Amino acid sequence: MRRKGDLPVKTCAQCGRPFTWRKKWERVWEAVRYCSDRCRAEARRGRGQEPERPA
Repeated sequence: MRRKGDLPVKTCAQCGRPFTWRKKWERVWEAVRYCSDRCRAEARRGRGQEPERPA
């Protein structure tokens, strides 16, 4: 049995928050980039990027 503190951690590509390994990601952990469905959906929509401001 592993302790929660010993699990691998990644940083979400969308929000920048750290998230830990989950059992359901066991086979695809290398491909996981986002911490949640919400972050994945926002990345697809292009949100999270600040609009360009005129100089």
